[in-house]
Amino acid sequence: MMRQRAKERGWKLNEYGLYEGEKRIACDDEVGLFAALDLPYIAPELREGQGEIEAAEAKRLPELVIEQHLKGTLHVHTTYSDGRNTVEEMAKEALSLGYTYIGICDHSKAAAYANGLNETRVRAQWDEIDQVNETLDGIRVLKGIEVDILGDGRLDFDGDFLAEFDVVVASIHSKFAMTEKEATDRVIRAVKNPHVDILGHPTGRLLLAREGYPLDMRAVIDAAAETQTAIEINANPARLELDWRYLDYAKEKGVKIPINTDAHSTAGLADMHFGVGIARKGGLEMGDVQNALQLETFLEGINSPK
Repeated sequence: MMRQRAKERGWKLNEYGLYEGEKRIACDDEVGLFAALDLPYIAPELREGQGEIEAAEAKRLPELVIEQHLKGTLHVHTTYSDGRNTVEEMAKEALSLGYTYIGICDHSKAAAYANGLNETRVRAQWDEIDQVNETLDGIRVLKGIEVDILGDGRLDFDGDFLAEFDVVVASIHSKFAMTEKEATDRVIRAVKNPHVDILGHPTGRLLLAREGYPLDMRAVIDAAAETQTAIEINANPARLELDWRYLDYAKEKGVKIPINTDAHSTAGLADMHFGVGIARKGGLEMGDVQNALQLETFLEGINSPK
């Protein structure tokens, strides 16, 4: 499309540069090239031939989210389940990366393979989180859980207990052999649970290891919009979902998208940039990303009635 735009001006654009006849038109960089063709700079992530030229002409290009916009990191694991670092170690590393809050979301009891927590162990973790919050300045550790979505869409903990958490991520970790209708109904039932704040790794895929279960993702997004439930971008390199091609629809429906690392170690917190790349590819701006909110605003949002 850029070549066609140059051609319309009687110019030529190829891999060697922009030319008027045999004369090369000086462009120091890509910004200069776009300016020469009377366009604002279009970020590489948006160059898909899906209306970005028209959006640029109309000055409707999104101001894409960047990693520095993120105030918090959510959905991380510790040694309480299958993580490799303690609550304090994860919080200190998040603080060193510039975050002001971190959501500890270890597995629930159904995930026995991952040393999932029962109610007693959760409360022991809460005591430790309270201690860390008392001694560590500059960051707030949130009491979260990655609760299992059971086969019929119910959750691994009852509602009264889930109401005590700061943040609840709901995910599927078992019974992957489902039809699209079964999977979609299962996920939507979980999304509609008033205690669920975030749907975790929506299709459950593991790259090069396991296909995701089939979902009518637009129906899931519709349900999330109705209940003000967020859907995460999982930045873990083994997952890398939600697929960026659904993000414009989620944005259109007003569904907030947190970018979560699903980190199982302090090193995993550095994976955030993978998720930011997906968000940018989908055209997300700072206001679309849930953990770009300041802590108080984030908590107000997830605690509002559904």
